[in-house]
This record gives sequence, C-alpha cells and structure tokens, in this order.
Amino acid sequence: MRRTFLSLFIACCSLFAATAQTADYNVVPLPQEIRIENGAGFELSGKTVIAYNGDKTMKRNAQLLAQYIKESTGFELKIVKSKKSKENAINLAIGNTVENKEGYNLAVTEKGIVITSPTAAGVFYGIQTLRKSLPIAAVEKVEMPAVTITDYPRFAYRGAHLDVSRHFFSKDSIKRFIDMLALHNLNRFHWHLTDDQGWRIEIKKYPKLTTIAAERDETVIGRNSGEYDGQHYGPFFYTQEDCREIIAYASERHITIIPEIDLPGHMQAALAAYPEYGCTGGPYEVWKMWGVSDNVLCAGNDATLAFIENVLSEVIEVFPSEYIHIGGDECPKTQWEQCPKCQARIKELGIKGDEKHSAEMYLQSFVINHAEKFLNGKGRQIIGWDEILEGGLAPNATVHSWRGIEGGIEAARQGHDCIMSPTSFMYFDYYQTTYTDDEPLAIGGYVPVEKVYSFEPMHESLTPQEQKHIIGVQANLWSEYIPTFSHVEYMELPRMAALCEVQWCKPENKDFANFRQRLVPLFKIYDANGYNYAKHILDIEPEFSADTERGVIVATLRVMDGTPIYYTLDGSEPTTASTLYTAPVEFNKACTFKAKGIGERGATRTLTEQIYFNKATAKPITLLQPIHENYTFKGAITLVDGLKGTPNYRTGRWLGFCLTDLEAVIDLKQEEEISCVSFNTSVDKGDWVFNVLGITVSVSNDGEDYTTLFDQEYPDLTAEDENRIYEHKVEFEPVKARYIKIKALSDRDMPAWHPAVGHPAFIFVDELEVY
Repeated sequence: MRRTFLSLFIACCSLFAATAQTADYNVVPLPQEIRIENGAGFELSGKTVIAYNGDKTMKRNAQLLAQYIKESTGFELKIVKSKKSKENAINLAIGNTVENKEGYNLAVTEKGIVITSPTAAGVFYGIQTLRKSLPIAAVEKVEMPAVTITDYPRFAYRGAHLDVSRHFFSKDSIKRFIDMLALHNLNRFHWHLTDDQGWRIEIKKYPKLTTIAAERDETVIGRNSGEYDGQHYGPFFYTQEDCREIIAYASERHITIIPEIDLPGHMQAALAAYPEYGCTGGPYEVWKMWGVSDNVLCAGNDATLAFIENVLSEVIEVFPSEYIHIGGDECPKTQWEQCPKCQARIKELGIKGDEKHSAEMYLQSFVINHAEKFLNGKGRQIIGWDEILEGGLAPNATVHSWRGIEGGIEAARQGHDCIMSPTSFMYFDYYQTTYTDDEPLAIGGYVPVEKVYSFEPMHESLTPQEQKHIIGVQANLWSEYIPTFSHVEYMELPRMAALCEVQWCKPENKDFANFRQRLVPLFKIYDANGYNYAKHILDIEPEFSADTERGVIVATLRVMDGTPIYYTLDGSEPTTASTLYTAPVEFNKACTFKAKGIGERGATRTLTEQIYFNKATAKPITLLQPIHENYTFKGAITLVDGLKGTPNYRTGRWLGFCLTDLEAVIDLKQEEEISCVSFNTSVDKGDWVFNVLGITVSVSNDGEDYTTLFDQEYPDLTAEDENRIYEHKVEFEPVKARYIKIKALSDRDMPAWHPAVGHPAFIFVDELEVY
C-alpha cells in the first residue's frame, strides 16, 4: 500500500513537473559542516548510476538509495559494483575519511557524488542526507551544487522506544516505524514487549504467555474511568520468526533493536498465565486498566529466578543486540512486605533497610543483579530504568534515566553509562499542544516540538570524564491511549525530527528558528510516505503577555511561513473579511479571541482563546514563597495573565508548589472596592497533585500592615474525590484596599490511602481573580 501511495504521489507531482530543481543540503538533522564549493555541480538524472564498493551490506545501501531516489524523483537508477569511482554516478565507498565510525563525507563535483565512511552505517547516514536534499517532484534532472559535507553524530546511542504491550501494532507497522527512525538517523529501537496489559513475544518454553498473557477480556475507557469497552483484545503477539524478520529489516537500515522484558514489576500479564511465580499464587488476570499493578514477580521463589533465566535465554537467542533492557521500574513492594518467601529471602541474604532504602528495595536490587549476572554470562549487558539505582546499582548496568535527568547524573558519577529520556522533554505520549480539546486523548503532560528541541543532555555539573558516560538520548512512546499506528505517527512526527537534532547536532549548531524552516522540505517527505504527522508547528503560534504598566494583555501572533492572519474579538470564525493581523493585539476587557491563518497553502486551524478580565488582571504581583523549579513557567505573572488553566496542568497555564504554599500579593495600583477573590486548582491524585488545605485572604493599603478577611482550613483530599479543576471562591463584606494577599496551603503529608503516603503533595493554581 505504501508503494502505491508513493507512485500516486509522484504521478501527481509529474503534472507539475519542472525541467530541473536544485538540491538543498540544509536537511534534518543538520550536518556538522556544509562547505559549498566553487565550480560546477552535478546533474542527477535517470542516466546516473549508483556504484558501490564493498560487501552485501553496501549493496543493500545502494538498493535503499535507489529506492529513495525513485520515491523522490521517479528516477530508476541502475546499480553497479565498482572498485573505482565512476563518473556520472553516486559512488558509495568505505574509507577512513572521518574519525567517527558513523561519520561520513559527501562530496559533489561536476563528475558525480561520492559518499565515504569508515563503515557501511556511516555511508547510510550520508545516503539519508542525500535523500533528504532532493526535491519531491518528477523532474528531468536535479541540480546538485558542488559541496563538501563532513558529518558525524554527537551521540552513539540515538534511540526511540515503542510500547506494544498496552496496544499492539502489526509487523508491517513496526517496519514502518523503523523506516521513520532511519529517515531521522536514529540507530536504536527500544521495543517494549511485555507489561501488565499484555505479553507480546513468543517464549516456547512458556506457551501460555502467547495465549493467556497475550489477550485481555476488555480495556478500560479513558483514564481509568471505571468503565470498560467490553471488547476482547487479542491474542496479539510476535512469533520468534516475526522478531527475526523485523531484526533483519532494522539491521539493513543500521538500527539495533533492544528488546525489553520488564521485571520484576509490570508482570501481571505473565502472572495471569503462570500464577505460581507471584507472591499470592493468584488467580490473576491480564490487567484491563492502566497504571501499575501491585502484582509482581515473587523475589523469594527460586522458580521465579529460573523463569527469568529461561525467558531471557530465548530472548537472546532471537535478539543479537549487546544490550537487553530488563525494565526494573515502578515495582511496588507491598506484596513483598507481606510475602513469607520474600521475607525469608531478605533474611537469607542478610538484607537490612536503612535511611535511604527499605529492605524490599534492596531485594529488588538482588533480582536485577541476578538477571544481570545471567546475561553477562551470555556475553550481554543490561539496561534498566533509573529505579535500578535504588538499593544499589548492578555492576555493569546502563541506567535509563526517565524520571528526570537526576538518575543519569548519579549513574555517570558512579562511572556507569546512561541514556537520557526525561519525561519533561522525551515522553512523546504527552500532549504536543496546549489546545487539547481537538486532540486525541493523551496521558497528559505537554511536550511540544520546541521543548524537545531545547533538551541538553550534558548537565553542567558533570565533569568532562563523567559526561562521557552520557552515551545517548531516547524518546519514549507509551501506548495506553494510542490504539492505532496512525496515532503513533501523529505522536512521533515531527517531534522525532527535533529529537534527532538533539541526538546528532552539536549544541552550538542548533537554532530552533532555522530548524523550523528546514522542517518544510522534510514535511514533503512525510507527505510522500503518507505519514500522519502533527501539524501544530504550521499553525498560529500565540504569545500572550501581561503589560502591568498599562494593565493590558498583549497577544503576539506568528505563522512559520508568513501566512496572513485574520482575527475576531466576538467569537465569530475569522475569514479574509475579518481584521488583518499587522501588530500585537491588546485586550483591556474580556472577550473570545479567535485567529486563523489564511493563505496560499490553505487555512491553519483556528486559534481560540477566552480572555478573562477582573481587577487583578495584568496587575503587578509578587510571590512570597518559591514556585517548584519544574513548574515555574512564566513566573508569578501567570496567575494574572487573563488566561485560565486547562485540565492539563503541565501546559504552562498553572504554577506548581510543593513544600511551599501559594502566597501572592497583588498590587491593584490604587484603592479599589473588592468583595470576592477566586482561583482554580487542578487535581490529579495519581501525579501527587492535591487540593489546597486552607485559604487566607488579607488586604492592605500600604503593603505592610494587613487585615485578614478570610481564613479557613479544608479537609484532606479523599480517594473518592475526582481528578478535575476545582474552583475556590471567597466572598466577604465589601472593603477598599490596594494590596491583596492570597495564601493557599499545600499538603506536606499525603494521607494513608495514597500509595505515596507521607510524601509532600503538589498544588497547581491558576488565575487569581478579584472582584
């Protein structure tokens, strides 16, 4: 079907075919050095040949290049094997032209094109640059300007992760995913094959893993709503032959597949098939909801250790990768605390808890060490999520830092390699826009393209020697809310383009504005391949700010390609008859603001923003206690910017506080009569985001002596309270004042019903309103 789509695409392009178009070497990722040379360039045409020097891997490189050129231009180039460079040819050769084994040189002269590298992989990345430099059009020839490109990756590990447990994707879809990785110069595919909601790889010694464990009775609707779809799911799994076929497909594109068997937690699907390996003996069912199950492998059972070894034995027979990912994340210890076998194991090993870790955390380290010792004995190494740091790191483990960069920093300081995948930059299951009403359901969060692009994995606190242990960067895609592969594409692209520049480019060569322009020709390749990519970056980008000097809200709008923007203030749909945007729009009263780009390429999506206005809007505001460092966004002004927070607290519309309270002073700039203060809080119990425990409102005319108008405490959040936005409205007798102090108390000690009992909770607050 993909070939048919490409043929139709090229056929349509031929209707508008030009005699010639010119190649553009400013591709994604941007090569390290592009030197345009004097003199004539090369004319690529259907008469050009592809000449390779080397083995079958180089021959396959040549075949893939021929395929890419045909997809772009319609040229069907002949492939020949030649020990010497040929004229009127694209020559592919092995040569020590760069030090980095994945680096390459690409030279274009009047006689032809030469791509050389120490390895076939490096030649392949040169092929990708050449491929992306070509126009997507049926032409008679392509003008290739004379150039010398010297290029190499910043990081050796350039990964992308895909969860196929929560939702399964076909063998052909996985190959399509691999093609996406290849287009972006990625070289590691982290394949998450097992979890509580499904086991997806054939293990011949345990056949029930692909019958019982590979299917579930039904699936929860939405975010653990308590309602289920009633649809049987599965059995879905990959046979070992399927895996070998996919491995070979990836290998041809110089991508290593790293399988993940997540243990000792995330194992309820396996326990449904083999309950004897759990602490309680079951019965268990393949989990129908999202989140983390308390049902984990029994660490005190020798048969469980044998199960781990037997599974990993078959995995390494199929997967040739040096690294095997064994998970190690989110393993609840509640059953181990009650399990006689686990407690006996703790006693047998002489494990004792301390101020840093419980005995059960050290027991997890025992399981991870057991798996590592087994794999090391087979010539393999382990990767584990950053929880494997808890209770002591296995001797040769590579740490996959996901809860932030702190785990990676700690691993590097201990002399261990690490891969950076922090949620706030590299979780592609997060929303990619603040305007989520028209988006498919996601887990939450907010990671737009620009946020991905801004990530710098080398933390300044590390020494140069420690930085060498940061071996790479990876983006992760968990599939709880992603039921189709088209949806996978939507969540991955174009964020994968931003990812690949983080992985490939030196930080001093990165420039987001320039990157945005280079996305335009890349999108044409996406179109040619029929990828369902997100187009938010092509839409209007608004920037709202509060001018506290003049007491107005200011909206600045831009579109990447300069498309004219039209707007309305009455909630009506903008047309070309509406007001043309020529300068920032100012608001001094409430309205429904809509804007749309309308130009040659069609129309953007409509930007809709409700502007709220009250006596506090765009007034000076001071915070007396600090915001949490991860949720400062634009700072205190966020609370009076005329924009209310959406249900997603990570979008920048909310301020987060933890171990501190919201304590804000608003200067109305003159005495005003007031009788009401209100604000909203966002509650998401699973994310440790609670409601306020108390509210105090005080007023002053001099900013020093305050009179309390309202002071009330509120009960702890209960397990039954909903995750939603809560409005807090405080009314009092009218009073005249210039300064208003609002204090909202956070919860320092989460209640017993919560899994994180005793830990401090967050509060997220937005739009302080005064009437």
